[in-house]
Amino acid sequence: MKLFYKQLVFLVFLNFLITSFSFSQTTYLLKPARVFDGEQMHNGWNVLVKNNKIIAVGENIGGEKDATIIELKNCTLLPGLIEGHSHLFLHPYNETSWNDQVLKEPRGERVARATVHAKKTLMAGFTTVRDLGTEGAGYDDVGLKQAIEKGIVPGPRMIVATRAIVATGSYGPKELREDIDVLKGAAEADGSDALIKEVRTQIGKGADVIKIYADYRWGLNKEAEPTFTVDELKKAVEVANSSGREVVVHSSTAEGMRRSILAGVSTIEHGDDGTPEIFKMMKEKGIALCPTIAAGDAVEQYHGWRKGIDAEPDRIKAKRKSFKDALDAGVIICMGGDVGVFAHGDNVREMEAMVDYGMKQLDVLKSATSVNADVFKISNNVGRIKVGLLADIIAVEGDPSENISQLRKIKLVMKGGVVY
Repeated sequence: MKLFYKQLVFLVFLNFLITSFSFSQTTYLLKPARVFDGEQMHNGWNVLVKNNKIIAVGENIGGEKDATIIELKNCTLLPGLIEGHSHLFLHPYNETSWNDQVLKEPRGERVARATVHAKKTLMAGFTTVRDLGTEGAGYDDVGLKQAIEKGIVPGPRMIVATRAIVATGSYGPKELREDIDVLKGAAEADGSDALIKEVRTQIGKGADVIKIYADYRWGLNKEAEPTFTVDELKKAVEVANSSGREVVVHSSTAEGMRRSILAGVSTIEHGDDGTPEIFKMMKEKGIALCPTIAAGDAVEQYHGWRKGIDAEPDRIKAKRKSFKDALDAGVIICMGGDVGVFAHGDNVREMEAMVDYGMKQLDVLKSATSVNADVFKISNNVGRIKVGLLADIIAVEGDPSENISQLRKIKLVMKGGVVY
C-alpha cells in the first residue's frame, strides 16, 4: 500500500512537471545574417520570439534571460512562405491520373496522402496554404485543417475551399458512358438559387473561401469555354462576401476572366489566355492573378516534352507572353503553383518559374509572403516578420533575393513559435 502511495505521489508530481513545462514560456533569439521582413531585406537584424508571437525585430535586439539563441550564420530569415494554390488531396498525374485518383482511390487513402503532403509542405518552408478544392474528397480538407490546428499532425495553416463549384456537365471525371452518373471532382450548381444554396452549404461545412470554375474544357473539341454567366457569378460573390468570404475562380479564357472581373472576384487562377486588355481590367479592379506556371510546365512534361532539350511547346510560349502582359499591366501576382499536379514539398518550383518568366526575385519573395497575406486577408497574423504577428518564420542558406533557389536550402522552420 505504501509503495502504491509513493508511486501515485510520483505520478502526480511528474504530471505537474509535464504540465508546467507545456505551459512554460518559450523564447528564441534568432540571429541570421539578414532578414527579409516580407517587403525588403535588412542586414544585421535579429528577431526575438516569445511563445507564438514575434516580440522584437531589428538591430541590437537582446535576448531575455531564458531565451534560446539560434545562430544562423550566412542565412536569411523570412516569413513562413504562403502557398496560394494547392491541392493537398491530389498527387502528381504522372503517378496516377486525375480520373483514377477521384474515382478509384479510397477516401482513407486520400486523407492519408494529404496528411503526408501537409507535412512535406510545412517542412519545405510553407507555413500557410490556400487549398483550392479536394477534387472528389468532399469536405475532408476541413478535417485535415482541424487536425493540424489541434496538433494531431504537423502541417501548414490551411485556408480551405472544400468541394469547389462547377456548372452541370462541365467537369469530370467523364471517362464512363454518358448515361452513368459518377462522382464528380466538384459540386454542380446552376442558376442563382442553386448557387446560393451551394455557396451557403460549403460555408456551413467549413469553407474559408469559395472557388468557382468560371470556364472549363467543355466546348467544341474540348476547348475551354465559359461556364457561368456574369449574373450567376455576381450572385455567388454577393452571397460569399456577405459572410466575409472571398470568391476565387479557375479561369483560363479571356471571356471567363472578363466575366469574373465584372462579378468582383478576389483572385483569378491560371489566366493562361489573358490579354493586355483583360489584365488592365484586373489592375483597375485590384483583382490578383495566381498564374500557376509550374503546373502547366509539369503537364507538358507528362505529355512528353523534354524540357531543356525540345523546343518549348506553344502552350508554354503563350504562358510566357500572358504572364509578361500581366506584369506589364501591374497586376497583383499571387504565388501559387497548383501543387498536387506536381509533387508537394516542391512548391518552390513555382517561384523559380516566376523568375524564369521575368519577375524580379525580390518581387517573387514578396508574392509568397506579404502579397499573398494581404490578398488572402490574413496579414493580421502572418506574411511579415513584424512585432505582434505570429512567429511563422523560416531560415534558408544564402540570400534568396539573389538566387531564388536558395529557398530549397531550408535551415529552420518555425510555425507559431514551434520549431519543426
